[in-house]
Amino acid sequence: MITKLTLTIEEEVIDSAKDYAKSKGKSLSKIVENYLRLISSKEQKSEFILSPKLSKLLGVISLPEDFDYKSEMSKIIPDKYIK
Repeated sequence: MITKLTLTIEEEVIDSAKDYAKSKGKSLSKIVENYLRLISSKEQKSEFILSPKLSKLLGVISLPEDFDYKSEMSKIIPDKYIK
């Protein structure tokens, strides 16, 4: 069942949203509906949605708890750009 909803939003936000919707070939109503469906989804377990390819990579590598990402990157990056 489709129901009408009235929202109060700043005019410039509405104008930008309409331009965005037009550029995507969709109605603003459909974009808002999809967004509300996304944020209210019971299946959504985290704030971020991972692509299927990225989801497959989760858990592939195990690192020690004391692994220092920044330290390792500071060792690798100079070698990459000095060559």
